[in-house]
Amino acid sequence: MATGKINVSVDNIFPLIKKFLYSDHEIFLRELVSNATDATLKLKHLTAIGEAKVEYGNPLIEIKVDKKGKKLHVIDQGLGMTEEEVKKYINEVAFSGAEEFINKYEDSAKDAGIIGHFGLGFYSAFMVAHKVEIITKSYQDEPAVHWSCDGSPNFTIEPSDKKERGTEIILHIADDSTEFLEDSRIRELLRKYNKFMPVPIKFGTKTETLPKPEGAKEDDPAPTKEVDNIINNPNPAWTKQPTDLKDEDYKSFYRELYPMQFEEPLFHIHLNVDYPFNLTGILYFPKLTNDLNIQKDKIQLYQNQVFVTDNVEGIVPEFLTMLRGVIDSPDIPLNVSRSYLQADGAVKKISSYITRKVADKLNSLFKNNREDFEKKWNDIKIVIEYGMLSEDKFFEKADKFALYPSIDGAYYTFEELQEKIKANQTDKDDKLVILYASDKEAQHSYIETAKSKGYEVLLLDSPIIGHLMQKLETTKEKISFARVDADHIDKLIQKEDTQISKLSDEEKEKLKADLEAVFGEKSNYTIQLEAMDSDASPFVITEPEFLRRMKEMQQTGGGMFGMGHMPEMYNLIVNTNHELIGEILNTKTAKKKERLINQSLDLAKLSKGLLKGADLTNFIKRSYEMVK
Repeated sequence: MATGKINVSVDNIFPLIKKFLYSDHEIFLRELVSNATDATLKLKHLTAIGEAKVEYGNPLIEIKVDKKGKKLHVIDQGLGMTEEEVKKYINEVAFSGAEEFINKYEDSAKDAGIIGHFGLGFYSAFMVAHKVEIITKSYQDEPAVHWSCDGSPNFTIEPSDKKERGTEIILHIADDSTEFLEDSRIRELLRKYNKFMPVPIKFGTKTETLPKPEGAKEDDPAPTKEVDNIINNPNPAWTKQPTDLKDEDYKSFYRELYPMQFEEPLFHIHLNVDYPFNLTGILYFPKLTNDLNIQKDKIQLYQNQVFVTDNVEGIVPEFLTMLRGVIDSPDIPLNVSRSYLQADGAVKKISSYITRKVADKLNSLFKNNREDFEKKWNDIKIVIEYGMLSEDKFFEKADKFALYPSIDGAYYTFEELQEKIKANQTDKDDKLVILYASDKEAQHSYIETAKSKGYEVLLLDSPIIGHLMQKLETTKEKISFARVDADHIDKLIQKEDTQISKLSDEEKEKLKADLEAVFGEKSNYTIQLEAMDSDASPFVITEPEFLRRMKEMQQTGGGMFGMGHMPEMYNLIVNTNHELIGEILNTKTAKKKERLINQSLDLAKLSKGLLKGADLTNFIKRSYEMVK
């Protein structure tokens, strides 16, 4: 038996490993299973190129829990280690055997699937174990080896009577980590980190029902047998070529990823690139609502089929974090800080590739089946609008397929919209005014007024539309967006011809004084006297486009405008050419004048959806009295 000290650069690395190596101790199982996978895939590669003269067979990795003995076993049937290799790879902490293997077989090993980025992986076992043993036999004709270490830098190494090729790691679980002796906890970790590992992982057995033999009676129990319980899917959909998959395969994989998600995805995007970096994956567009607080962290990041994280910010562009699916890349560094990850050159390239790929897919869906794309628009618009706001390159591409729906259910690209409305909705300053509503019901009367003029009204109701309109107004020439209730329609799209008021300047002053006397000094209405068509409404309440949009953008933009709480401010536009206004002006009785003003204001408030509480009660009561 040989003894020695592990070659480490500090007196005792194990307390450091236990405390600092990974923030989450459960990672140890991912690391050990990944090492076992590497050992298995290395052997597969060496047999394939004729360097290993052994039968590869159908190897698996087995995890065993010995609750009574307080031990956890990780067993593989891979290439194993000689005594020299144990000394080299185990006793030289942080020397990556996988890295050396890839360097040695650089050309042929490129696609072998070796994980190879785990460095200190084996030593993560000491986060949960007070003692670790390795029993290993190399595929080469050399004696088996038994290595043991009790969590100090001291180890022992001696011959073993192990007959089968491969490695068994035995963890003597520490008293503060006994949760890892529970079957349910190990099953949970294997499903979380190793669900799609490329080598089958056995964890216990399960009972399988066999067909009944011929001649068996109906009430005879069906025969059963115990079979290996393989906990993973070694060949997930993203590792296959898109040409080998049908639509149902993608849907089936979605259900495998999200077993509790009962709605089918709208469509998928298969990612597959090998230059200038390696990346595969499948992204799914789920049905999305207008809720910006959608649960993110639904995209799973893998490295060579090993689960890394579901926090993909910095890797996936932020606007796509609302999607679901899988991204797998050996080029993404593991176990590093978020800030490092976001500054990594490969990660930045990956992010822009994904953006481009998603934009291209959306464009092809739009071109190939516009009708279907229009049907899905309301379910996907929040992602596209968010992308147009946050990624300039995506904005350029999305300009071709982003849709602007009208109140009447027609869908336009921006170019089509411009073409349709430019003749009728260009104002006296040669600016194209795009009218929109955010609520068909609440803004119904304003919509009808606009439509009576032959204007097209869009329905734009997503919570970030204010931000997007701002961007469109600054990137496109001579356009502006105006909500139909932002002003009187003739003011929203001002033409050359202006109406002449029936009231003199003195009458206007008197009318304004009468109105202010009823409304009081603290009114949040700014009175504007306007000469309009005599059949237009006498009172119209509008909310200034700029103030209202700033307020909405503040709500969705985290107060980035620094304007504090913005008060409710409205314009009360009074049509000086309406006969009711003339009646108010000429009414001698102060009580009747007040009643007419209040009734007219309440009708305008009712049209705007602002009449509530005591004001609504008083309006109803007053209306009945007037009917009498």
